[in-house]
Order: sequence, then structure tokens, then C-alpha cells
Amino acid sequence: MILSGFNSLMWFVFLGLLVLSIFCFVDAALRREDAFRAADKNTKKFWLILLGVAVAINLFAGGFFLLAIVAIIANIVYLVDVRPALIQITGGSGGGRYRGSSSDGPYGPYNGGR
Repeated sequence: MILSGFNSLMWFVFLGLLVLSIFCFVDAALRREDAFRAADKNTKKFWLILLGVAVAINLFAGGFFLLAIVAIIANIVYLVDVRPALIQITGGSGGGRYRGSSSDGPYGPYNGGR
């Protein structure tokens, strides 16, 4: 009974780690290549390979505790160090969103009192 509950808990932990790995990989894939160079955080290709390996480890080798720790460390480094630097360089969390202009105020664009 207790062992069954522990196995269920571990299944949810491994599922959470897989979701985290997939999020990090997709987030890195959607970032611009020049932002990685501007933030001085290796290259986009390096991070895609590293995070892709982390996804593969979580998918296929989740039972190997040492490999799972390596994947967790790669994801944490991306989330804590690389992603904030990329957001700071690109000026926001996503690409392609309307960021406004320099004449925008808190309630919309300033139209000169017209």
C-alpha cells in the first residue's frame, strides 16, 4: 500500500520533470539566435542540443537517477541563468508581440490632444 503511493508520487515527479524539460526546450527553440550571442550564453544550437538530450533522458532514462540529475541541472541553469538574460536582451518574454511605441502612455497611444 505504502509502496504503491510512493510509486504514484514518483510517477508525478518524473512527469513534472518531463514537462519542465519540454518547456525549456521549446522556449529555447523559440528564442532568436542573436539573443544568445548578445547575452553571452553559448549558442542556440548548444542549448537546443543540451535541452534536447535532457528531454530524451526524461523520456527514456528517467529511472537512472544520475542521468535525471544531469537533466535537471541543465534545465535549472537554462531557467535561472540563460532565459532571464535572453528576456532582458529581447525586451520581453515573447517574440512578435506588439510592444508599443515611444509615444504610448499608460492608457494607449498619445494622439496629440485630437
